[in-house]
Amino acid sequence: MVKHYSREPENSSNTCKTSGHDIRIKFKNTHETAQAIKGMALKDAQAYLEKVMKKEDIIPFKRYRYGVGRKAQCKKYKVCNGRWPVKSCEFLLSLLKNAEGNATMKELNPDQMFIEHVQVNKAMQGRRRTYRAHGRINAFMNHPCHVEMWLTQREEGVAAEPDSTPKRKAPRLRSGVAA
Repeated sequence: MVKHYSREPENSSNTCKTSGHDIRIKFKNTHETAQAIKGMALKDAQAYLEKVMKKEDIIPFKRYRYGVGRKAQCKKYKVCNGRWPVKSCEFLLSLLKNAEGNATMKELNPDQMFIEHVQVNKAMQGRRRTYRAHGRINAFMNHPCHVEMWLTQREEGVAAEPDSTPKRKAPRLRSGVAA
């Protein structure tokens, strides 16, 4: 089966990709966890997810925050709501480990990799049923998801050329005082 990604990286020579399809972990928790690690370095993201699993740090819930309790640990992210989604963290850690292996296969340096793209999509819901009082039956659905990410190696930046344009004088008011 060919895995299709939502988009392709600009430079595929210094990028490694990984994905998971129809994963039985909650979509909303996984979305918030993925957004929390987006843009982080590989080692930093792994350390952060390990801390979340030990409840030393928290995942801030920004989009799907309704019904999520308020936690004091969220103050450093300037939000009120947060959780410690252990199952989502475990899966994203396994994806990061897979991406790290892919990077070593492509002879890229895992210490210079950062998460450039993370996307979490809803998958088809699983249908079960639960039996209620008085002979009624209700739906008992689960909310799986698809996850895709790629990591890119940081390129060495070029130093900026010093500005050679002359500085303009500050405009003067009619009274002669500089503004």
